[in-house]
Amino acid sequence: MKTLTTISKQVIKISSNKSARTYTIRTNGSIYRTSKMSKQEFENNSNNTGNDWKDFLNNGEYFVVK
Repeated sequence: MKTLTTISKQVIKISSNKSARTYTIRTNGSIYRTSKMSKQEFENNSNNTGNDWKDFLNNGEYFVVK
């Protein structure tokens, strides 16, 4: 699990599931999971910063786990 911080000091924890090609995103007491990604998209997102994940939560395809 990677712990990242945004410019606004928001802490985001990211874990990946390589076989399912999804990411689990934990922030502010909520848990989100991405939809299944293509292999290329999954690899591209592996280097995302905290701000990239924050933007993903505003625009990406995911669902709420908790």
